Amino acid sequence: MTPLTIWQRQRVHTKNQKNCCCFCVFASDLRKLCLFLWLKIGLRCRKIFKKHSKSRNNIFDLQVCAHFQSPVRRAPRRKSKKVFFCSGEMEKYGSTASSSKSICPLKSKTIKNAAPQIKRGQRILTEKPFAFVLKSQYRLERCDNCLEATKVLKCSNCRYVSYCNRSCQMQAWAQHKHECPFLKKVHPRIVPDAARMLCRLILRLEHGGDLIRGYYTEHGSRKFRDLMSHYAEIKNDPMRLEHLDSLHAVLTDMMADSPSTVPNKTELMSIYGRLITNGFNILDAEMNSIATAIYLGVSITDHSCQPNAVATFEGNELHVHAIEDMECLDWSKIFISYIDLLNTPEQRRLDLKEHYYFLCVCSKCTDAKESKEMLAALCPNRNCGVGINVERTNCPRCDAGISPKLRNAFNEAMALTQHNLESMKDVAYLDVCKVCLDKQTGVLHPLNVWYVKTLDSAFEAAIEVGKWTDALDYGQRLLPGFRKYHGPWNPLLGLLHMKLGKIQLYEGHVKEALHHLDEAQRILTVTHGRDHRLLTEQLYLLLLQARHEAN
Repeated sequence: MTPLTIWQRQRVHTKNQKNCCCFCVFASDLRKLCLFLWLKIGLRCRKIFKKHSKSRNNIFDLQVCAHFQSPVRRAPRRKSKKVFFCSGEMEKYGSTASSSKSICPLKSKTIKNAAPQIKRGQRILTEKPFAFVLKSQYRLERCDNCLEATKVLKCSNCRYVSYCNRSCQMQAWAQHKHECPFLKKVHPRIVPDAARMLCRLILRLEHGGDLIRGYYTEHGSRKFRDLMSHYAEIKNDPMRLEHLDSLHAVLTDMMADSPSTVPNKTELMSIYGRLITNGFNILDAEMNSIATAIYLGVSITDHSCQPNAVATFEGNELHVHAIEDMECLDWSKIFISYIDLLNTPEQRRLDLKEHYYFLCVCSKCTDAKESKEMLAALCPNRNCGVGINVERTNCPRCDAGISPKLRNAFNEAMALTQHNLESMKDVAYLDVCKVCLDKQTGVLHPLNVWYVKTLDSAFEAAIEVGKWTDALDYGQRLLPGFRKYHGPWNPLLGLLHMKLGKIQLYEGHVKEALHHLDEAQRILTVTHGRDHRLLTEQLYLLLLQARHEAN
């Protein structure tokens, strides 16, 4: 990138010159990124930032730095009381920059193989929710505050929410005290999760929530009103409008004693739009959805079907970890996945369009090969094993003929699988999965997405009924599909390795168990962090047991 002359392209604005480093300045009009100023005419102590020096003899070059500096501290440079540096590194660099070929000490075209500023596995954001609601199906078995699955006691007033101890109840009281009388009014009826979440958002905004900021950097933040509402799209979406009308009826009934609390339809639609397009499903250690939440800061991240970051949860706290090395903390280049990646590009784009009102144009969604691979049949030549399109007449690799019998068998297997998996969204039945797998064997390619989905359902169903041998078989066959479609650094792949290691340890296959547990540690350390409770309370203990038994 060619440096821009400060007088030509951009003026650096600072309110307090004495609190600004003479090399890196936070400029609000450039999203508060660290800017590195390099003097072309030598670096002797000068009164650099004095009302932006009217003299144009002092020429600077301006370049975006790869590193996001922490807030500057007042640290006067020796020999001058007018020039300040934010760190010793900048001060040291300032004394040698005039003879250096590098423009920025942290990002230079002349430095080869420089270490990336954000490394894989680094935690780049931790955030508490602006508002969250535990799913109603867990309200009698999980704490409404910390979301832990434990023995809980109901709120003595509303008898609707439950807490694990007095401390959690006191922490939650700041928000719960506003909704408590409304929940008491409708008890013992169950409030829909979306209605309760809307209720919490309305009450939160009514009591000062519109001033709360969620920070994604030390200076970058977002308020609730900064979130996109997609008002126009929702207004033209009949299904969304019908859902909103039903929620409005629930809220009107709940808040009958305080009708002024319920916002008008326009305002409610605005809040509803921000909820459905910015809401997160809070996941437990097993990646099961247990709550819905709004996080303000992390809402700045965009979607990609090839994400370079992943969001995980510990209680109601959200963590974002980098799963790829990055040159700098640039949130415009940080992506997470909004949806399940175990779907065809057409289905993924449809889901994103229906739920988030945008069309994904990432490389995976625009690659024609992606869809063909995910819906491939197995070549009839067993020595070939390549995925084929049944609409063709011959295999492109070995030229084996594709018979009408194979084409019919493929279509039958696909129709049966799609119908059964659709009917088993909530509970998977092992015998149904086995019927589907029998139909798919020798017909669907091992990386066909419906074959992978069937294996996933069969694996979980086998664990549920204690069929460990079957579970090991399904899990081993599931690994290549998970690795291909979820990527090598996805929490689901790490959890699959951990479950396989746990089962093999139970079955006495110590060597194989150790391999899978090591793989789980390698992946989950990146996606969750070394100090996450999933690792400290489960994985590390399994590894310790496996290593002890191996010796």
